[in-house]
Amino acid sequence: MHRGKNYIESAKQIDKLRLYDPSEALDTVVKVAKAKFDETVECHLKLGVDSRHADQQVRGAIVLPNGTGKSVRVLVFAKGDRAEAARAAGAEYVGDTDLVERITKENWFDFDVVIASPDMMGVVGRLGRVLGPKGLMPNPKAGTVTPDVGRAVTEAKAGKIEYRLDRANIIHCPIGKVSFGAEKLQENFNALVGAVLRARPAAAKGQYVRSCVVASTMGPGVKVNPLRLEIK
Repeated sequence: MHRGKNYIESAKQIDKLRLYDPSEALDTVVKVAKAKFDETVECHLKLGVDSRHADQQVRGAIVLPNGTGKSVRVLVFAKGDRAEAARAAGAEYVGDTDLVERITKENWFDFDVVIASPDMMGVVGRLGRVLGPKGLMPNPKAGTVTPDVGRAVTEAKAGKIEYRLDRANIIHCPIGKVSFGAEKLQENFNALVGAVLRARPAAAKGQYVRSCVVASTMGPGVKVNPLRLEIK
C-alpha cells in the first residue's frame, strides 16, 4: 500500500512494538496528525467474543462528554406530538410514509441518524434492506427506537455514538477531532471504553479486550495496552 510523505513521517514517531498507556497514546495521535483538515480520531477495540452467537453480542450507545465534533443530521419517523417534539429538538427531517417513499424512490440519504417512535416501526421496517447495510436502522438497544424522540434527537446532536461489533469482532468508533486536544479526547475515550467494558457479555471467556488502537483519519495507529483499560 502506498503511503504519503506525512504518514511516513508520522509513523517514524511511533514505536510499533510498544503498547502505550491511553493518555500517552492519544497525546501521540494528536502530535503526529499532519493533515490540513481537522482529522477525526477513532478508537478500534478487538474483543474476545464471537458475534455470531446472540449471547456474545456487544452493542449499545453512549453520549460522549465532549461530542464528536461533527454536525449530525437527524431524521425522525413520528406523528402528532412526538413529531412536534422532534422538530423542537432540532431534527432536520420529520415525517412518516412520505420519508419512506423519498428514501426508496429517490435513493435519498442526506442524514446521519435515524430515530423512530415505537408505533412507527411497522412503517420503518420496510426500509430494513436499505438502512440496515448503512448502519442507519433504528434499534431499541441504541436508543433510536423510543417514545421520547425529542430526547433522542437532543442526544444525537450532543454527540451520541453507537458501538457495535463488526464481523471480525471489532468495534470502530469516532471519539472526537484532533483539535479537541489529548485531554478532551481522553474523556471521550474513557466514556466509550467504560461503556464497552460494562457491556461485557456473561458468555465472554478469557481476555475481553484483545487489542485497542487509536488513530486519526490520515495518521498511523497507536497501540494501547488493553490491560490499562478501566471503567471510569
